[in-house]
Amino acid sequence: MIPSELVDTFGRVHDYLRISVTDRCNLRCVYCMPADGMEFEPDENILSIKEITEVVRVMADMGVKKVRLTGGEPLVRKGIENLVSAIAGIPGIDDIAMTTNGIFLARKAQKLKEAGLNRVNISLDTLKADRFSLITRGGDVQRVLDSIAACQQVGIEPIKLNVVLMKGINDDEIEDFLQLTIDSQLQVRFIEYMPIGHNDLRWKQSYLPLSTVLERCHHLGWKVAASHHVRGNGPAQTFRIEGAKGSFGLIHPVSDHFCETCNRLRLTADGNIKPCLYWSDEFNVRKCIGNDDAVRELFSRALHIKPLNHEMAKAFVDESQTHVPTVRRMSQIGG
Repeated sequence: MIPSELVDTFGRVHDYLRISVTDRCNLRCVYCMPADGMEFEPDENILSIKEITEVVRVMADMGVKKVRLTGGEPLVRKGIENLVSAIAGIPGIDDIAMTTNGIFLARKAQKLKEAGLNRVNISLDTLKADRFSLITRGGDVQRVLDSIAACQQVGIEPIKLNVVLMKGINDDEIEDFLQLTIDSQLQVRFIEYMPIGHNDLRWKQSYLPLSTVLERCHHLGWKVAASHHVRGNGPAQTFRIEGAKGSFGLIHPVSDHFCETCNRLRLTADGNIKPCLYWSDEFNVRKCIGNDDAVRELFSRALHIKPLNHEMAKAFVDESQTHVPTVRRMSQIGG
């Protein structure tokens, strides 16, 4: 019998599906892609809008309520507004979010809002123009700042800024990002550098535990309290500085992983179900689309082998791991 709910062997109920709509990106961020780019999947290997919609429809019947569209960069996907609209029309889906680098968001914000996009996460690892260009290998930070303003204007909220914290690269901007939360309703989320697709020396040299953020608040004399009123805060520990309009979150998969409460599955742009971000296990669902029972069964199989945690901390200290880490880059998985 095929289960009617997405429950794994540890009793975790999965109601959240992250979908990569493309492996392509207009930037080449240092922690996401190699400097010379990548060999992207040919168009015929990428799930169509209709195929993605069919998968979400079946998943909604199994209890999925939240969908996040990722990439690569989702806004380079042709017809992305049509996909948002199609997903918004599926009964049971009550929250649609997107993670984007923000470069193309300003000109699409209104259409995305009208299509049914509820909220957005914008990757922004620095507020400095020259540093942004270095981290993204050529990006223009002003376009991202304009996109934040555009989302505020059309009413997409909450707006979250994803900041991958890297030692010696952007850790001197922690205070600047925290100041944003004091002055505006933005939600800044500091994320630990993860060894996705490249467990190498550079990652370890750049890794910084997020306890650094709270230490900086203490050093500045800011009073900080836990905040439990942030919609869609997911794995983040969320805090608010006393008197601040916004909040900040800490996502620390390495130093203090959040796997025990994981409620998410991932679907890659080429149609592979990933039960865990870090491990290599994948199940290609494309051949099943059109057969609802087969889709349900494959997702159930994926959940059955989902481990209790990802063991990234072991990678940092070179301990042996119980599963095989993925060789895919973050841009190929969807984050």
